[in-house]
Amino acid sequence: MIRVTRLDGRPFVVNAELIKYVEETPDTVLTMRDGERIVVRESAQEVVARAVSYARSVRGLVADV
Repeated sequence: MIRVTRLDGRPFVVNAELIKYVEETPDTVLTMRDGERIVVRESAQEVVARAVSYARSVRGLVADV
């Protein structure tokens, strides 16, 4: 799970393993596997970094990407 922020400033947590796409259009849009689209304040780069960090913590990986 990763913490992100809605455009109105409310933080929430999303399951990083269910993210299918991350796009900047210019807002950052997370498209989930079920097709739901969520607009967040974080950049695409930050969302990816958080998802990678989450995956490493779950799988115990230490190598750099």
